[in-house]
Amino acid sequence: MRITNNKLYLIIILASSILVHFLFFGHPNQVVFDEVWYGRHVNDYINKTFHFDGHPPLGRMTIAGFAKVMDYKPANSFTNISEQFNDKQYLILRFLPTLAGAILPLIIYLIIRELGLTPFAAFAGSMLMVFENSFVAQSRLLLMDSSLILYEFTSLFFYLRYRNHKKIYMLFLAGIFSGLAFAVKWVGLSFVALPVLFEGLNMLSEMKRKGISVLKSSKVWLTFTALIIIPFAVYFSAVTAYSLILNKSGTGDAFMSAGYQKTLQGNNYQNDPSLKTPSMFSKFTELNRQMYAVNQAFTELNRQMYAVNQALTASHPYASGWYTWPLMLRPIYYWVSGNARIYFIGNPVIWWSATIAVLYGLRIIIYNLWLKLRRYDISPSLSSDNISVLLAGYALNMLPFMGVKRVMFLYHYFAAYIFAVLLLVYFISQQKSSKQIFGALLTVSIVAFIFFAPLTYGLNLSPKAYELRVWFSSWR
Repeated sequence: MRITNNKLYLIIILASSILVHFLFFGHPNQVVFDEVWYGRHVNDYINKTFHFDGHPPLGRMTIAGFAKVMDYKPANSFTNISEQFNDKQYLILRFLPTLAGAILPLIIYLIIRELGLTPFAAFAGSMLMVFENSFVAQSRLLLMDSSLILYEFTSLFFYLRYRNHKKIYMLFLAGIFSGLAFAVKWVGLSFVALPVLFEGLNMLSEMKRKGISVLKSSKVWLTFTALIIIPFAVYFSAVTAYSLILNKSGTGDAFMSAGYQKTLQGNNYQNDPSLKTPSMFSKFTELNRQMYAVNQAFTELNRQMYAVNQALTASHPYASGWYTWPLMLRPIYYWVSGNARIYFIGNPVIWWSATIAVLYGLRIIIYNLWLKLRRYDISPSLSSDNISVLLAGYALNMLPFMGVKRVMFLYHYFAAYIFAVLLLVYFISQQKSSKQIFGALLTVSIVAFIFFAPLTYGLNLSPKAYELRVWFSSWR
């Protein structure tokens, strides 16, 4: 049986991505960076004790569910960064994030194909993501970002697929995955907004042209259901499940009202006469808790998540402003043990090339506006809807951070950065010598990946070798 280029490329991408992401899997056998929080949260799910976090629950809930199936036992306390793990069970907790990271390049391949580019361009773009140091480092740990990004860009794939083939179920799948992303972190809301923006503009234009009332169009209601109702239903379900599963008093009690705490087993208000449930209704305590969770907990939990995020104004030595992210001025120092370190640092070749692509895209937008004002024709290669979608995706994942006062880190740039990489691939593919450019870029990117790999995987480096990789003082 003959293997097509598409299948061959997908096999190479998957094999390479699995190798790169699962290489040295489990190292280090210590708590790294925010694993100190997420590990505790997974333990709380296993024990059903209530905790509170500033993010929606789906990412942690999914890992906890997988851990439960794998008979995980909470043997590690996750008290401090660099805490030694007592057994190999922590590998269960790191598996799903690593797997999500390994799958993402396949989704990137499919997205690039939906953008109308060649299989080779899609292959090259996907391999750039395989060898992106920052994403490899992030996805190998018990962190939420790899699943978040996977949901986000799977949603984008289905939306682009819908635009190309007009199959309504694709729009519903886009809505489901954007809802999953939203239920991992609020930043996933940008992937709800992106298709709403473009489909909204398209439908308004169509309604105006045909003289049809928006409220009388079945297409409008189907689109509204797929892109707004479905994502929020997924989000609501995740938050409600969180409040129902964690039914025992725990470390998060203090964040919640007395009414909420009363629904938790072993809470501080059990003996308060003013709050105690009459004994004749004691059989209905669980029903009372569930009704409270559905009717009030959703609002209270979201209000508290917002309040906690607003309160995160304290400085951090590795925090960075949004305006520094395209230049990668402040990587994050995740872990150290002797001469071994883990940095959240991107592949400079890919990172800075992608930033140039964004600037080039902005130049095209400005140039097109100038042509339109002067009523000149715009070249089809410069007026592609795909450029608009990618630039809008970049903007929707950058602009909200301009108004955020809480402490921020370089990993908040992930989604915008991948849009920048997609723009880079798109613009290179328009060149006559695109294959040669892709080949050169991929070769240099792989060399850069290998050079920075010790900081990605936490391998030993001599002081001199470490200094060779610290190109700027802000990278320390």
